[in-house]
Amino acid sequence: MTPTRGKDARVVQQVRKFVRQLSREERMLVTLKHNLYEGDWDGMVADLKARLEGKPYIFRLASRITDDLERIERLRNYEETHKVNLSEYVEME
Repeated sequence: MTPTRGKDARVVQQVRKFVRQLSREERMLVTLKHNLYEGDWDGMVADLKARLEGKPYIFRLASRITDDLERIERLRNYEETHKVNLSEYVEME
């Protein structure tokens, strides 16, 4: 199923514009959410917080954790507000 199927063309254009403005780090987080966390922001956030607390964690991210947590919050809010899954729009490189 394509990301545009069943969605208003205006919404698709808005999401594509948002995705074009994502930083490299934000794109990486969306891709990791899709590939490593089965589309689950909560799992990724829990992993990052465990790393901050010195607990076992799954994946090492190159960026600083606090910055990534802020990025995740922004991306998650966008997905919830617009009822979209950004990983359907971000090209997996």
